[in-house]
Amino acid sequence: MRIVERGAPTPQDPQSGTVRVAEGGRRRLPLFAPPTEIEIETAVEVFSRQHDEGSADAAHRVYRNLIPLEAPGPGEQYAFQVDLDACTGCKACVVACHVMNGLDEGESFRTVGMLHGGAAEAPVRQTVTSACHHCVEPACQSGCPVGAYEKSPLTGIVKHLDDQCIGCQYCTLMCPYDVPKYNEARGIVRKCDMCSDRLAHGEEPACVAACPNEAISIRAVAQTMAVAAADAGVFLPGVASPQVTLPSTVYRGAESMPSNLLPADFYHGKPGAWHVPLMFMLTLTQLSVGTFALSLVEAHVTPELARDTLLPTAFAAVVTLVALVASVFHLGRPALAWRAVLGIRTSWLSREALAFGLFFKVLLLSAAASACAHGGGLGRALGALPFAAQASIALPALQLLTAALGIVGVYCSVMVYVATRRSHWAAELTGLKFAGTTLLLGAASLLALRAFGSRAGDFAGDLHVLSGCVAVLAALKLGFEAALLRHARARLHSARKQVAGMMLGPLRAVTRARFGAGVLGAALALALFSAPLPASLIAPIAVIALLALGLGELTERGLFFSASPSSRMPGGA
Repeated sequence: MRIVERGAPTPQDPQSGTVRVAEGGRRRLPLFAPPTEIEIETAVEVFSRQHDEGSADAAHRVYRNLIPLEAPGPGEQYAFQVDLDACTGCKACVVACHVMNGLDEGESFRTVGMLHGGAAEAPVRQTVTSACHHCVEPACQSGCPVGAYEKSPLTGIVKHLDDQCIGCQYCTLMCPYDVPKYNEARGIVRKCDMCSDRLAHGEEPACVAACPNEAISIRAVAQTMAVAAADAGVFLPGVASPQVTLPSTVYRGAESMPSNLLPADFYHGKPGAWHVPLMFMLTLTQLSVGTFALSLVEAHVTPELARDTLLPTAFAAVVTLVALVASVFHLGRPALAWRAVLGIRTSWLSREALAFGLFFKVLLLSAAASACAHGGGLGRALGALPFAAQASIALPALQLLTAALGIVGVYCSVMVYVATRRSHWAAELTGLKFAGTTLLLGAASLLALRAFGSRAGDFAGDLHVLSGCVAVLAALKLGFEAALLRHARARLHSARKQVAGMMLGPLRAVTRARFGAGVLGAALALALFSAPLPASLIAPIAVIALLALGLGELTERGLFFSASPSSRMPGGA
């Protein structure tokens, strides 16, 4: 900025309207010449004047030193280089990125946070600026179900294709550094592209130009260097391992930091997003798969029930339809939901969508075939249709295929979260939770359906066995989840300790509701198993038990998301 002061004529300066300039410092003006007018030159006006005077090239060369003079060669790519000793945490880079990219309110592609730790006699506190690391193997690209990411083969810059995005937000879970940000108003995800248009024209990115200490620069680095750094574990303490995605950002000074540094807000995070549509989708798909699969097991164990598979099949179809409809509401652009299977080669989300889509279609065929074979009046009506006889013959094969697709769908649901590499979503934890929900709600649904069935009184023994299974499964699952809360007292810092602390802290009311509903459902199932009850009470109690257990599992799925600590860079919340 350039301030021009126009003073009155003085004896020392007889020229009228003398121009006095204060630029880059202060200049003392005579007291007898008070300014009568002040003009402020904007940055554009200053640059224009410098350009006309021929002095702009010197300033431009400063920025040219902060970006490569040539495009990356074979095996190289552009990367951010951050001098941690020069970063003061002023957030000028954050402001410049926001303004230059025209971001919406509350949206940011670059963040500044703090690491702290060290020893009592030598405490360490370090500010860290970060943006997209333009990884050598970007997880956002491999996880995206619609191919909305591309990594430039020339520059290595990872770009997000806004037009292709459906707003599923899976990339925000896949990225271990929380780089992609969901823009709710636009219904899509957006992220840093290293101001690639400016780089293409020899201009520095906004964050590079704005840093007053030149702590951020762009360098052309060999991709093998990112691999070597990941193998050596050299990136930044307190963040996800670089071996997951091979980030290209170079943090100068990180190698001399203590390894016990943690983000300043490590234990003070806020509950995450609930993802309510996903809560319903996961809970209901597992309920429907469990109900259908266990009905086949029951029919195999008790041949008398082989003719009663129509009701569980129809119930499972209705529940699956509700689950699939609910999942669409999770998308920022639901009209483009059909694109979800485009990333079938790399994305578990695409595989999950395809598996449950096929499961629902084959489930409808199984319901129709079951109606033809054992549907009474409905079966006689459908029997007049072409291929009805063939459908009845193919019923066992259809049922096996349907159950297999459902199990594959649940497996894909597990892998959707295991693929994020987050320790609290590890295969053994997520697999046991999802499998437990499938078995528990499947058994509870089957118990309620059999209790309301016309032959419930004839198969009191089967109801007895089902109620006992429900009570045992509920007790096992509640015990497993309660055991995970012990991590809150662990001495070692870990994501599981964060989860337990969140469930016993800000989310303790939800945690109580989850266990309360589960205990109620288990108690009702135990009452059906052990207490002699009037026949008129069996069906209502079975339904209430199903609702209680379903509410408990739905709440548990909400905690699965909201208590999950975000894998991110310091200050990336």
